[in-house]
Amino acid sequence: MLDDGSELHGLLFGAERPMSGEVVFNTAMTGYVESLTDPSYAGQIMTLTYPLIGNYGVPPREVEGGLQRFMESDRIYAHGLIVGQYSGQYSHWNAAESLDQWLKAEGVPAIEGIDTRKLTKQLRERGVMMGKILIDGCTEEPEEVDYAEVNYVAQASCKEVITYNPGGRLRVVLVDYGVKNNIIRSLTARGAEVVRVPWDYDFNGLDFDGLFLSNGPGNPEACTAAVDNLRRFLAAPVARPCMGICMGHQLLSVAAGAKVYKLKYGHRSHNQPVRQVGTDRCFVTSQNHGYCVDDSTLADGWLPLMRNLNDQSNEGVRHAEKPWFSVQFHPEACGGPTDTAFLFDDFVKLLNSK
Repeated sequence: MLDDGSELHGLLFGAERPMSGEVVFNTAMTGYVESLTDPSYAGQIMTLTYPLIGNYGVPPREVEGGLQRFMESDRIYAHGLIVGQYSGQYSHWNAAESLDQWLKAEGVPAIEGIDTRKLTKQLRERGVMMGKILIDGCTEEPEEVDYAEVNYVAQASCKEVITYNPGGRLRVVLVDYGVKNNIIRSLTARGAEVVRVPWDYDFNGLDFDGLFLSNGPGNPEACTAAVDNLRRFLAAPVARPCMGICMGHQLLSVAAGAKVYKLKYGHRSHNQPVRQVGTDRCFVTSQNHGYCVDDSTLADGWLPLMRNLNDQSNEGVRHAEKPWFSVQFHPEACGGPTDTAFLFDDFVKLLNSK
């Protein structure tokens, strides 16, 4: 049931519990394991437009280097799942269980048999909206929340400082706004020691070579403590390198004086085309966000770095002189295209040249 009063009926799988959330759509053909465990989906009910979901099952929950090896976090963050057709039979060399079994174990409800094409058109025309998964015969009502008013970053962030690849030749402080595991993997694979700190942790007194700002869920305007810490970082007498992704991009831009706004239905897919501003370099990117930086509000010294070729919205910023840049998309892209993985190399080059 959607906020506009419309109802769509299907068959339940996964957990038998009602749930509310912001209903969004994702047009990727694969990667439901990575998407469901992406903390950026916290508070949202995910609609997958690809018609058949579940046919390759779910991989085992193996830990490697302190991280889930095949998933983007340690649990499912999406509040619910909506698909056209669910495949209970799965076949994959690395599958350990079905999608249904995994959802049940994690307490996440799902619906199949929904006309996801119709629902997606509805969300595109009216914009994303709050909705509920309700179960026939169940009198329990899901908790109702205003998505924009909840600080989902605080819920998704780590609660203590965690270090990965200790002794690495470069020391990177990663502020966890709801980080995907592959961001950490991408940094440690390039020789960095990664010090992961909570979203509101004042990292400015730490000893580090560079700062990394992660992705994360929800409304960036709810993260005032994070913005205050970033403003102190930008005002420091010595400019240390900084790279941001997704929520990190938005918070860096806000700290630098820009404003953000909510997109009508967001960008959630593996095929978003972006162009590097001032060049003919174009990339296919993986994205998951509902908010966007307003180019026209960038402060002096800041320039747009990337632009979306579908709607011309901002996809990145950079400072004209200092070693700071950020992007709205996911260069670590797990799952998704790897066109922009070189941005991690660019960040490491800045670390090496400081």
